Amino acid sequence: MAKMFYEKKRGFKYAFIFLLPGLVLLITFIIIPFLSAFYLSFTNQRLISRLPTRFIGLDNYKKILGDDLFWKGLLNIFKFVIIVVPVQTAFALGLALLVNKRIKFTKIFRTVYFMPTVTTMVVVAVIWTFLYNPEGLINLFLQKISFGSWQTVDFIKNENWAFPAIMFMSIWQGVGFQMLIFLAGLQEIPISLYEAATIDGANNWQKFMKITLPQLKNTTAFVIISTTILAFRLFDQVKVMTDGGPNGATYTVVLHIYNMGFKRQYIGYASALTVVFFLLVLAISIIQRFLLKEEREVS
Repeated sequence: MAKMFYEKKRGFKYAFIFLLPGLVLLITFIIIPFLSAFYLSFTNQRLISRLPTRFIGLDNYKKILGDDLFWKGLLNIFKFVIIVVPVQTAFALGLALLVNKRIKFTKIFRTVYFMPTVTTMVVVAVIWTFLYNPEGLINLFLQKISFGSWQTVDFIKNENWAFPAIMFMSIWQGVGFQMLIFLAGLQEIPISLYEAATIDGANNWQKFMKITLPQLKNTTAFVIISTTILAFRLFDQVKVMTDGGPNGATYTVVLHIYNMGFKRQYIGYASALTVVFFLLVLAISIIQRFLLKEEREVS
């Protein structure tokens, strides 16, 4: 009994040692900044001001209720999440199924699909800005395949096309990461399940629906939740490509927080926006986690 207690205590000790670096980073870069933002949200703190900081209670939170730009950005970001998350997840699963096949050049395809993910978003946004130009390759390609009937569009400056253009670029840039996660999940599925299904006369579609999808339940839950969180953080590509325009068509909450905090220097109000947005995303993530319950393996 004493030996078991000693081993358990020793296990907790080593577990704590391994967890310590992650805990330090979590506390330093997430918990402390959030608590600081929560405190500042009750003040009139400015970025640069000679006036002393005052406690103003819930004034910043009341101001959010009448902030049209915040609600416009929130509506846009919900549109982005609703479209990008399912489309990117479906494409990622499709690519993972393709690169999981035992065919020639599979490793090359995996590398090519994953390369945009490791490229800095700012660089990707600048490249796609040139591609979306009226004289860019995308307009040229559309003109060629339509035999000249396509009317040139300035995607970035067109109110109807700007946000869909950013969505398309974001899906292209991020799908490689989700593909890699799905690929890891596919490679964990026992081959014996597919062999048994083949003996029973199941076709490829039946194998996919009855074996692949159920076995990827935990992986799919992780991909959907992580993609949703990343989608809510939409900022870099919007800042580089449109800066929220044209006419607010691509305006987002994170861009609004940036403008309030650094351009207009209302740190207290930007902190209140941050707290509200953080709690909103946290609540959505918890709901997703509840709806997409992971199945625990029993050994």
